[in-house]
Amino acid sequence: MNRIDQTFRDLAAQNRKALIAFLTAGDPDYAASLDILKTAAASGADVLELGVPFSDPTADGPTIQEASQRALRAGMSFSKSLQLAADLRRSTETPIVLFSYYNPIFKYGLERTAREAAEAGVDGFLVVDLPPEEAGPFADALAPTGIHIIRLAAPTTTDDRLRILTDGAGGFLYLISRMGVTGTGGLDYDEIRVRAEHVKARCPLPVCLGFGVSTGEDTRALGAFSDGVIVGSALVKIVAQGGDVCSNLKARLAELREGLDAAAPVQA
Repeated sequence: MNRIDQTFRDLAAQNRKALIAFLTAGDPDYAASLDILKTAAASGADVLELGVPFSDPTADGPTIQEASQRALRAGMSFSKSLQLAADLRRSTETPIVLFSYYNPIFKYGLERTAREAAEAGVDGFLVVDLPPEEAGPFADALAPTGIHIIRLAAPTTTDDRLRILTDGAGGFLYLISRMGVTGTGGLDYDEIRVRAEHVKARCPLPVCLGFGVSTGEDTRALGAFSDGVIVGSALVKIVAQGGDVCSNLKARLAELREGLDAAAPVQA
């Protein structure tokens, strides 16, 4: 069974929600990034999203854009992101998702990407600019590996579109909590709750909320009506600030986990 599926099954049995941590691969450099990711896996992250550095992002806000630039300057690439996943897999069974744009994947080669990702122990791909209508070749390349394609749904996604998004997808649905790009703050919990409950009633996959999630207060609120939360910019900022990054990251993940575990269950 895919590690993502097993993780959500185990969490559901424990009546817990998933804490998904996004960190930019290779930020601030390869060795430090590996240590940071190992710390996240050992400090409460249920799924790790490795953001492949890309020079022309469309969904990433300033914090993650700057992290990508740091990683690229340090020599990070798509192939090294796969190697980082492989090195990380040697020390953890935490599910690994590669968060990428399609250009690096297409240039690297679909079959080659699928083969090397499987060898590295990758469990899913989240390709933000690859719509389902154009995902067939990559889905076909991934099919023999059991690696999931994870899709995003916007606050404005219609029910008809939601059915298209979930057809052939796996792992979980990434439900964007607000309009705009990634970044911290600016969440309307009540508005998100209405949207999340609507989507959960129509989606066969676990539904996880991301964009703007940064505090234990956020995870406590959003965990009540989702299957998990995705935290990115708040963690990437810790890396950017330097100092004892691993200790600071561990403390922030503990805060996020505490809030998530305190989330009130959804009332039937």
